[in-house]
Amino acid sequence: MRRTYGSHLVHLGGTQKTRGWYSASPTVSPAYCTSLTTKLTYGDSVAGTLESHRAQQLTLPLERRQRHGRRGDSRDIKRETWVLTGEGKKYAAEGSPEVQLFLAVPAEGSISKDELQKKLDPAVFKIGCSQAGKNKWVEMGKQVSRKVQNVEDKVKDLLLQVQNGHALSKEEISSLKARKLIVPQTWKGYSVRKGPNYAPKRKKAATDLTRENLQKGDWKELEFKEYNFNAKGQPAEGGHLHPLLKVRKQLKDIFLQMGFEEMPTNNFVESSFWNFDALFQPQQHPARDSHDTFFLEEPSTTRELPEDYVERVKRVHESGGYGSRGYGYEWKREEANKNLLRTHTTAVSSRMLKALAEKPFAPKKYFSIDRVFRNEAVDRTHLAEFHQIEGVDVILVFITLCVCIFTMRGLTLGDLIGVLHDFFSRLGMSKLRFKPAYNPYTEPSMEIFSYHEGFGKWVEVGNSGMFRPEMLLPMGLPEDVHVIAWGLSLERPTMILYGIDNIRDLFGHKVDLGLIKRNPICRLGIS
Repeated sequence: MRRTYGSHLVHLGGTQKTRGWYSASPTVSPAYCTSLTTKLTYGDSVAGTLESHRAQQLTLPLERRQRHGRRGDSRDIKRETWVLTGEGKKYAAEGSPEVQLFLAVPAEGSISKDELQKKLDPAVFKIGCSQAGKNKWVEMGKQVSRKVQNVEDKVKDLLLQVQNGHALSKEEISSLKARKLIVPQTWKGYSVRKGPNYAPKRKKAATDLTRENLQKGDWKELEFKEYNFNAKGQPAEGGHLHPLLKVRKQLKDIFLQMGFEEMPTNNFVESSFWNFDALFQPQQHPARDSHDTFFLEEPSTTRELPEDYVERVKRVHESGGYGSRGYGYEWKREEANKNLLRTHTTAVSSRMLKALAEKPFAPKKYFSIDRVFRNEAVDRTHLAEFHQIEGVDVILVFITLCVCIFTMRGLTLGDLIGVLHDFFSRLGMSKLRFKPAYNPYTEPSMEIFSYHEGFGKWVEVGNSGMFRPEMLLPMGLPEDVHVIAWGLSLERPTMILYGIDNIRDLFGHKVDLGLIKRNPICRLGIS
């Protein structure tokens, strides 16, 4: 790219003749542009220098004034003009196709169409027939004859005007452009002129007033760099919270507000005993197959289990007890010893309830939010790992002990429904419905549905129930203790809140880091 400095105009590109665009000043290097010397003449107006270009379209689109060290100002210049295409140049020299066809037709009489075609170029003949017929200059048929005696070649005249640099009207430009006879050509340049602090010698501006400046006294002559109060600061390079962590934090706060305490959930690996058997889930249950659960190869089995408790669990599975008939099958210890990646955090609940049974009983409220693993096919709504939210409420139910001195009402299904309404209302879900369901370790059990205003329908949001006596009594809990529980996932509420329709865009290796850096706060539980 060549930059030649004239009075103050610089050429940035193009191949057309400039007709006064450049002056006789020598060509200088781009690096010299920033060090403006007295060899350049400043102050001439752009309009004055471009007076000879009235016939061409000159535009100064966005006036961008650029400060060169506060010594010079620059302005972008954009000049648009029209040039002839190859076809346009040919017609400017030989005449338009319609005129060439008109002249090939005899003034008197007619000529066959085949003979006329032999006298003209095929492209000229095709275009000429169309345009001449449109202008009603000739009568087209097997024989071609003139309808007028004289015509004016306006197309050639317009092409010559463009070639000579004359301006045309919008309609004339449009007609030539439609026939692809002209194309636009853009010239770009910029003007440079003295700035408010122009000086032939560059002087570095100071950015700070130092102790040395004060001691030496040279601060009086320093030129300080101006502050740009509109400049943005450096982007903060701190960490960013994932949307799942934001929703998790709000859910945790809601549980704490309701008086719950968090269970330790740092065991991803569990034994089949705590994950299934302690929950009164039979060993033939489909969820315990390898196509639904991830079993460990090493270590494949657990080493320690509470033997007396294992024996009670075995007995209630095989022959029942505590008012239950059991499942009536042969319970196998080797099946219970298998290690796996926990399929639900209810395994943690079973451990906590067993620990609670070993102490003098006190009512407790527990919750957990952590990761669980299931062997599922990955699609837009399912992953092999996800987060489960679980709440457990343990209350001692007093029965009449003697002569009705005092009584306290115990937990019922109505209490569970009331707690669920309280919990989900804090999530912004006020419309709830409940549907009977089956779970191996809860009876009665309910699926929880909430009305989704966006979808316009009822959507399942969780599962709930009351833990069975077959699960609680072998642990050693008193018979008058009832436990209500419910659970839901963390991913699906997060997807709804953040408008994500594919779970793989929220969790996993395909997550866009931009989502992590730019996502709004979670407003769950915030009124």
